[in-house]
Amino acid sequence: MPSRTLSARRTHRRLAADAGLLAVAAAFALPLAWVVLSSLDTEADLRVKAPSGLTLGNYDAVLTPDITFTPLLNSLILCGGGTALTVVCAALAAYPLSRFRSRLNRPFLLTILFATSLPITAIMVPVYALFVQVNLIDTMQGTIFFFAASQLPFAIWLMKNFMDGVPRELEEAAWTDGASSLQSLLRIVLPLMGPGVAVVTVFSFVLMWGNFFVPFMLLLTPDQMPAAVSINEFFGNRGTVVYGQLAAFSVIYSTPVLLLYVLVSRKLGGGFALGGAVKG
Repeated sequence: MPSRTLSARRTHRRLAADAGLLAVAAAFALPLAWVVLSSLDTEADLRVKAPSGLTLGNYDAVLTPDITFTPLLNSLILCGGGTALTVVCAALAAYPLSRFRSRLNRPFLLTILFATSLPITAIMVPVYALFVQVNLIDTMQGTIFFFAASQLPFAIWLMKNFMDGVPRELEEAAWTDGASSLQSLLRIVLPLMGPGVAVVTVFSFVLMWGNFFVPFMLLLTPDQMPAAVSINEFFGNRGTVVYGQLAAFSVIYSTPVLLLYVLVSRKLGGGFALGGAVKG
C-alpha cells in the first residue's frame, strides 16, 4: 500500500508538471499562431481563429520598397555590420582574458558583467549628445558602432567562456612552430570554438534585430529606419490597425532571424570535437 500511494503521488506530480508545461507552451504558441493565421486572413482581428478566407493579399500589400524592402535592407546593414564588429572585437578582447593570467582579469570581467546590466534608456541621453558633437547622429555607421558597443560586454563574457574550453597545448605547439598569438587565435582557437562563435553571432544579431529604441533615437531620416522601427507605422494615430498586413509584415520580419539560425544550427549542435586533438 505505501508503495502504491507513493507511485500515485509521483504520477499526480508528473501530470501537474506536464499540465504546467503545456500551459506555458500554449502561452508562447498562441501569439505565433495568431501571426501566421492572421497573415492569411481577409478579416483578421485580435482573435486566434481559422481564416475566414485564405488570401495572400496581405503579403502583396506590404511587399513594397517603402514598407518592407528598404527597412529590411536597413536592418540587415545595421545588424549585420554591428554583429560582425561585435564578434571581431569580442574575440580580440576575450583572447588575452582567457590565455594570460593577471590580477586585473577578475575586476575587468566583473566590470564587463556590470556593464551588461546598464539599461540602454539610462545612457541614451549622453550618447545622443555625444553623437551630435561628433557628427554621428542620423548616420548608419554611428548606429552600427553603438549597436556593437552595447552588445560587446556580454559578447566578451560569452566568448571568453567558450575560449577557455580550447586546450592551451594546441597553441603552445603552434608557438613552437613560430606562430604568433594572432595567428594561433585565427587558425586554431576560433576554428575549434566554432559553436561559441555561432552562439555569440546569433545572440548579438537577434538582440540588434529586435531593438527599437536605439535606431529610433539615433536615426532621423525615414529612409534609414530599420524594420524594427518601421513596423510602428502599422499602428494608426486613432488606434486603427490593419491586423492582416501587420501579421504579414511580422512573418517577413522574422524570416532573416530564422534563416540565420538554420545556417548556424549545425555549428550549434556540432560540439567542439576536441577529444583527440591533444593526444599523441
